[in-house]
Amino acid sequence: MITDIEQYFVNGCGRCDRFATPDCSTRQWAKGLLDLRRLCLQAGLAETVKWGHPCYRHADRNIAIIGAFRGDFRLSFFDAALMTDREGILERQGPNTRFPDMVRFTDNARVEAMAPTITDYLKEAMGYAEAGLRPPKIETEVTLPDELVDALDADPELAEAFRHLTPGRQRSYVISLASAKTSATRTSRIMAFRDKILAGKGANER
Repeated sequence: MITDIEQYFVNGCGRCDRFATPDCSTRQWAKGLLDLRRLCLQAGLAETVKWGHPCYRHADRNIAIIGAFRGDFRLSFFDAALMTDREGILERQGPNTRFPDMVRFTDNARVEAMAPTITDYLKEAMGYAEAGLRPPKIETEVTLPDELVDALDADPELAEAFRHLTPGRQRSYVISLASAKTSATRTSRIMAFRDKILAGKGANER
């Protein structure tokens, strides 16, 4: 992954083999990504690199992060549960995302057209950071698949590591296992996940 912010806008994030090639998603969305960067900097946000992507901070908090994909590019907000989304522009990243947290673009010119609204949303998020506000924690019961329960019962080291995972990371394994159609597939996935769980990572982390 990149560590130099300028690399992202030239060659991409460095997380896949399309890095620094004409096929990198950042090439397709170059103008829109640069427009998003400009708006973030004009709003007074500090620019850094996190997870190989441009991340924008204020008052010691992550505010927003930029990402590019084959079909779109995005400005995603941290602590999205606080956002009022007055214009109704925020979307969920996926079916398991709790709150709408991103503005998704499929046209480079759309960023400039939405500039005042994007700036307002950034300023709103910065205000929450300055005030020290955090979204309320929502405790949800995680129901473990039978195969995972059996694996944890049979493997004390795995059980201890799983217990220390954050609720979100625990849920990532439950979601992955739930998508398996057979018990045998769920069991094989648990075996494949063991090292990740011991390392304290979620199912989708590298």
